[in-house]
Amino acid sequence: MAHIVQVSPEDFDWSSEDGPAAEVRRIARASTAEDGATTLNEQALLQLKNRGLRGASLWLGDGGFAFLHGDELELAVHPSSRRQGVGTALAAEALPAGRKVDAWSHSDHPGAARLAELFSVPRERELVIMRKSLGSPLDSVSVPSGVRVRTFEPGDQQAFLEVNATAFAHHPEQGHMTIEDLRERMSESWFDPAGLFLAVPADPGPGDPPLLGFHWTKEHRDEDPPYGEVYVVAVNPKAAGRGLGTVLTAIGLKHLQDQGLESVLLYVDGDNAPAIAVYTGQGFAVERTEMQYRGTSAGLARA
Repeated sequence: MAHIVQVSPEDFDWSSEDGPAAEVRRIARASTAEDGATTLNEQALLQLKNRGLRGASLWLGDGGFAFLHGDELELAVHPSSRRQGVGTALAAEALPAGRKVDAWSHSDHPGAARLAELFSVPRERELVIMRKSLGSPLDSVSVPSGVRVRTFEPGDQQAFLEVNATAFAHHPEQGHMTIEDLRERMSESWFDPAGLFLAVPADPGPGDPPLLGFHWTKEHRDEDPPYGEVYVVAVNPKAAGRGLGTVLTAIGLKHLQDQGLESVLLYVDGDNAPAIAVYTGQGFAVERTEMQYRGTSAGLARA
């Protein structure tokens, strides 16, 4: 049986070159290389880097880790330690019966599906990752009359958060972004205000919203080869029907191309057929899928 221990918050320091944080990074790097998909998602990394184990729990043992922050679980096992019961032992610690959980398999791994079955956690959602080459000229785009597109400025935070919340009110992760979440992302090395495009009224009048929509691009310069990402595109519901989503997306793609990036990817819900059709028509193709498991654990006893 695998030997699992829970890490004390006082013993965890993301910047440390040894100890629990270094072990998490070692396992995550090996798993990412083996599976071809990021092991720790952005939200988990920001938690570990900025808040450590404050409001979170971490279990380590025999080449694996389970990280629980809120209801979100990140579980990974080093490739050399797989198929030895480590994942099951970690999940048993993190998911006693009655525990709510929201977990992603970033490569739709069969091992994740097996664990979900063991703990009776159903599949909830599929996320499709699509990629487009930036090697060819992009179509030109015209900004609608009465609209001006500019880049992000320090005073835009509140309007940004308001549009983000209303545009993604139905979204389980993106729609709940707080000012702390925004500041953490903007403190990351990849953030560049020149890559965050805002559509605003060209001549604001009474009752006009200050922000009509935005396209936040991201550059993955630490990858080989580097690539861009359509990080977030949102349109203020009060400005719907003006084609701003298409315009902002095109402006962001041109920016990423101008930075010398060879390709760009985006994430879209697997059941959003209209969006997938639009992106396919724009030259994006499906690269892989991620799977979300969400529900209440039945515990290992029902396995």
